[in-house]
Amino acid sequence: MMMHESKRQPALSSYPFGQATAESGASSAAAGHEDEDYRHFVTEIKRLTGIDLLQYKEAQMKRRLTTLRMKNGYTTFRSFFEAIRQNPGLLDEFLDRMTINVSEFWRNPNRWVTLRDSVLPALAANAKQLRCWSAACSTGEEPYTLAMILNESGLLQRSQITATDIDENVLMKAKEACYVERSLKDVPDAYRQKYFQQAPEGYRIVESLKSAIRFRKQNLLEDAFDSSHDLIICRNVMIYFTEEAKFQLYRKFADALKPGGVLFVGSTEQIFNPSQYGLDTIETFFYRKMASSV
Repeated sequence: MMMHESKRQPALSSYPFGQATAESGASSAAAGHEDEDYRHFVTEIKRLTGIDLLQYKEAQMKRRLTTLRMKNGYTTFRSFFEAIRQNPGLLDEFLDRMTINVSEFWRNPNRWVTLRDSVLPALAANAKQLRCWSAACSTGEEPYTLAMILNESGLLQRSQITATDIDENVLMKAKEACYVERSLKDVPDAYRQKYFQQAPEGYRIVESLKSAIRFRKQNLLEDAFDSSHDLIICRNVMIYFTEEAKFQLYRKFADALKPGGVLFVGSTEQIFNPSQYGLDTIETFFYRKMASSV
């Protein structure tokens, strides 16, 4: 008689499918808890600082803040927020991380040449005084570049330059106006010799440019904007916001320009349908408020 080997059937949970289902459920639960943890953090940060992290691209922001949280030894965003609330130094570190403080003088030099040779002469021909605003100015390289160009064009004395940022620490650095040599790499030699003074700690902006700029704190997403600007510069900032936040900001910038005023944006931030904001393209990355815009 042929003997058949008896095979015991494994329990369902030992099958790969059953195991995968259980693991998937656990993974989903963990992901849900992490999402709730981050949402709580976003809510509390807005209450504490007025900064709405939901207006920033979530994947980028969450990744950046997770790195900061883990570096400081916190396993959850809830515990990280409590530490931020109690530790001003950690709050400053959070603000530095969530804002993008990468700036250089004459960044994308050909754009500044366009501003100098084409945009500013047209604006100056139609205004006794130029009202200029550098939005999200970081450590000040951008408004100081503008001030150099205005001075070389004979326009600085009839210009008003305001520079704003959400981060008080970078504004302090902007007011100090001392920079490392690498941030000057695109500055034309004649400008470097005229507008910088070498110091033990780096290169200092000359006093005549420092006194020409008014720095102040501002939250672009939450605060009202001053109006009747001839020129608004906001470069390499919009790429970090959601599409909804971008639409809101472009509308606010357009409203803050006087008819004929110009918005100057970054080289990765071309506006593909400027007419929806009452703007038209005059040069690549330069947009003028149309006279009929409301």
